[in-house]
Amino acid sequence: MPFSDLLKLALRNLREAKLRATLTSMGVIVGVAVIVTMVSFGLGLQRNLLSRFKALDLFSEMSVYGKTISGALDRASMSRRAGGDRPPGPRTPNIEAPTRILDDRAVAEIAKIPGVLYVEPAVFFVVQTRVNGKTFGGNVAGCNVPNLSSRFREFEAGKMISSPQADEAVISFDFMSNAGFATPADAIGKNIEFLVPAKSAKPEDEEPPSFFGLPLGGDESQPSKTAVTVGRTFRIVGVLKEAKPNGGPGPSRGLMPTMEINIPMATAHQWSVEHSGEQAEVVMALARESGAIGEDQSPGYFSAVVRVTDPVVLTDVRKKIKEMGLGSFSIVDQLDQIRTVFLIINSVLGLLGGISLLVASFGIANTMIMSILERTREIGIMKAIGAEDREIKLIFFFEAAVIGLTGGIIGSLAAWGIDALANRLAYRFVLKPQGASFVDFFSLPPYLWLGAIVFALAVSVLAALYPASRAARIDPVRALRHD
Repeated sequence: MPFSDLLKLALRNLREAKLRATLTSMGVIVGVAVIVTMVSFGLGLQRNLLSRFKALDLFSEMSVYGKTISGALDRASMSRRAGGDRPPGPRTPNIEAPTRILDDRAVAEIAKIPGVLYVEPAVFFVVQTRVNGKTFGGNVAGCNVPNLSSRFREFEAGKMISSPQADEAVISFDFMSNAGFATPADAIGKNIEFLVPAKSAKPEDEEPPSFFGLPLGGDESQPSKTAVTVGRTFRIVGVLKEAKPNGGPGPSRGLMPTMEINIPMATAHQWSVEHSGEQAEVVMALARESGAIGEDQSPGYFSAVVRVTDPVVLTDVRKKIKEMGLGSFSIVDQLDQIRTVFLIINSVLGLLGGISLLVASFGIANTMIMSILERTREIGIMKAIGAEDREIKLIFFFEAAVIGLTGGIIGSLAAWGIDALANRLAYRFVLKPQGASFVDFFSLPPYLWLGAIVFALAVSVLAALYPASRAARIDPVRALRHD
């Protein structure tokens, strides 16, 4: 029997039992719609998370850290107290612990690694500032100039610092507001003064007035006053974009945090060294005395951000940095775990939808068996005139395939409609009242709905295996006598 005749016969049988075929197809439609909707929701969560990481500029940067001075000092002192080469307690793997200080020499070596765009050390400090007639503390950070980080892409007013040697600053929107400027444009061109204690004109070795070694108390009513002076002045050339309260794009991007005041890296490093404070000098002196660092070594940086030319080379760059004795961190470390978590979520969601399709397969088998009972005499006539068992099976396989294909296509369309409706409802009743922008919570790639259709087709054909085999085993003599 030709293939086209078998298909026409299967379609004719389905048309004769429209209600039964429709109800059976509804089970497949519901199963496919549930599978596609649930899995698309999981894929949508994964896509939104990865897109947020990409928007935050986390795939082109890595954080590099070295052996800190205080940590090296603590380990050296603990080792001496224990009388051995290493401190007591749990042993830290040598692979993870950095063995080198992240100093200027290390930064220069990292910058020469193929694929590295630039290295931006983390230089942060707090300073008292005077701007627009107000005096208050501000968090300052050094930044590379030019700088390709996305945190310097959007400005409310002005532009980026012009050169690495310029006495210019880029400030945050909050700092501009605290300084009392009405608009970001008003802050452009104004000066920021970094305040420091004024050097006393009185010689340090000069002794206070005394009478036979006893201090005179005539000046007790006049307490000493510490004067301040301007240590450095910077001109405001840019005001960064205001951060969005709903987590939307703003200046807080990348691994390097955005401070209130951003000045050229060399200037910031020089200031931090010159005004390091007494405690930092004490720690440095103790570290040199203990041998934790050499006399010619600098304290180095706490960390640095390395920006690569392409996220593809991130892994190779990290290997070379590791060989230098430095540690590193990248969001790529978490991607495998994130993918594993979403794989589990998608599998669970697909399993729940698959249960619905499994239930629908029992309906298909039941429909086929009922069809055999109703068409026993017809099957006997076909076999009596020469129809083979293979052709009888194909008729039932075609009927099941039509049900599965129709249910898969309609179920995928229904899932698309459910996703669109759910997005609109979520935006209307959840996101919009909070002032958030529209978010597509579902991802419906072609492989998902095509796979769902193929899966529905396969389940339907498998459900028809037993009914088709039963129909092929019918004895034509007994079938012709069947009423």
